[in-house]
Amino acid sequence: MSLRNVAIIAHVDHGKTTLVDQLFRQSGTFRDNQRVEERAMDSNDLEKERGITILAKCTSVEWNDTRINIVDTPGHADFGAEVERILSMVDGVILLVDAAEGPMPQTKFVTGKALGLGLKPIVVVNKIDRPDARAAEVLDECFELFLSLDATDEQLDFPVLYASGRNGYAGLTDDVRSGDLTPLFEKIVEHVPAPGLDPNGPFKMLATLLDRDNFLGRILTGRIESGKLDINMPIKALDVDGNEVEAGRATKVFAFRGLERVPVEQAQAGDIVAIAGLTKATVSNTIAEPGMTQPIRARPIDPPTLAMSFSVNDSPYAGRDGDKVQSRVIRDRLEKEAETNVAIRLSVSSTSDAYEVAGRGELQLGVLIETMRREGFELSISRPRVLFRDGPDGREEPYETVVIDVDDEHSGTVIDKMAIRKAEMTDMRPSGGGKTRLTFSAPSRGLIGYHGEFLSDTRGTGIMNRLFEKYGPHKGKIEGRQNGVLISMEQGEAVAYALNSIEERGVLFISPGDKLYEGMVIGENAKIHDLEVNPLKSKQLTNFRASGPKDEGIRLTPPRRMTLEQAIAYIQDDELVEVTPKVVRIRKRYLDPHERKRQSRKAEAA
Repeated sequence: MSLRNVAIIAHVDHGKTTLVDQLFRQSGTFRDNQRVEERAMDSNDLEKERGITILAKCTSVEWNDTRINIVDTPGHADFGAEVERILSMVDGVILLVDAAEGPMPQTKFVTGKALGLGLKPIVVVNKIDRPDARAAEVLDECFELFLSLDATDEQLDFPVLYASGRNGYAGLTDDVRSGDLTPLFEKIVEHVPAPGLDPNGPFKMLATLLDRDNFLGRILTGRIESGKLDINMPIKALDVDGNEVEAGRATKVFAFRGLERVPVEQAQAGDIVAIAGLTKATVSNTIAEPGMTQPIRARPIDPPTLAMSFSVNDSPYAGRDGDKVQSRVIRDRLEKEAETNVAIRLSVSSTSDAYEVAGRGELQLGVLIETMRREGFELSISRPRVLFRDGPDGREEPYETVVIDVDDEHSGTVIDKMAIRKAEMTDMRPSGGGKTRLTFSAPSRGLIGYHGEFLSDTRGTGIMNRLFEKYGPHKGKIEGRQNGVLISMEQGEAVAYALNSIEERGVLFISPGDKLYEGMVIGENAKIHDLEVNPLKSKQLTNFRASGPKDEGIRLTPPRRMTLEQAIAYIQDDELVEVTPKVVRIRKRYLDPHERKRQSRKAEAA
């Protein structure tokens, strides 16, 4: 049976996971009577809710005596490092582009990596049945994209297919509206080369994905670059510099069959396999037979640029919603995450019962927090902070390339807001259809919490993409939140009568009946300083008939409810986000008002 290894590259929400589902169905990977969830590759609840792929996944289909290993890759910038590693496992890529939106900034990043590795893409213009599809212009944009990325003549001579992943058909012309995906299967077999690797050489493979199994321990996935691997064969791991990490045996070898990992006795050069048996080896390590001393060239893992403190929930309502509240349980869970997620680094914080978790972006850390709260954890989360480093000219901070597509009418607002965040505009050009594409070099520090504001400023129409650029000189102070907050003085349930008068002071985050405690943030003050208020104050009862409003007659403005990511972006250094399986609350780090004043004076003195 011949073999093809191919990755699917696409921007967020351009339809790659849906297309892979259809490839499963039409190759017979799923039985006709098998009930299959929509978007089977996005098996994680958060992936389904957010409509994005977070974890890279391998799978395979068989079509006419050819096994096609397909890798579904993340399309979001925070998971971009995964994409680069995956591309080293494949011999071809399918570039999936939305027939209306065309190639997007993140597509540019991933496609550039693929072209740099010499891979020859197949372009699939997807969602061809959209009423606003513009296939011819999108194809021209793909060609221009390849030119701007210095593609070779061979890469510029790419095959094109037009498809509807949702309806399961593809064709050679943009008027196709029926059929199946046979043209895509044929094009993969014809255009993607078989792995031209040495089956008789010494065994070696590069670990590109890391997973953990409760029974087998670490599982490393990669493509065998030469030789063959037998079960129980002695192996060792080398780091990128050729130093031995550990030695052991391949206690289990798995191949991918459909959505399953299936145990096999032997695998050959070119196969994508998962190996169990090593306890320290990680992504970018070379797994090889004991005689090997030269590692496979690999890109080192990108450094984390952002850190948050995860600590025990010590609010008065701690332990009421979740069952995982102890510091030891939180530490074990974070250690498990750091072991399998190479982009995350864990260290013990200077304060007790707190752990510093460093990653590559707010989305990545937000996904981890959301996953943990669904598992029953209660946590206190600090404001994100960037990780500085010492450079030759003093302190350096991480910068990101920010590419923004926005309606022309909103471009001025975005430029002003980015300037406040110390970003420098490096390019501005019309992108067609009344839109402008703006490119900035911005310190990561200034971008914390900006995404929600950006969506408000652009009425939800703007698209922002961020990529790690470099470490550069420190840009000085960046203004944070301009308003103070409204802080509860009491513990209990909020009363409508009290909230009615507090509402005049600013914007509320709570409703009548919500459980509150002393030191909890219940709203945003209209002025720059914090204000302590009593949201439990009820109307005094007397014998006299009152002319003022009764509770049932009070009309409050709907509160501003924040998502987890919005809350994390909103808080200042002296505040925390309390996260439980049921609620997200904002609170002051020190709940006692006297302690808050003491710490504030200490900070001013420092």
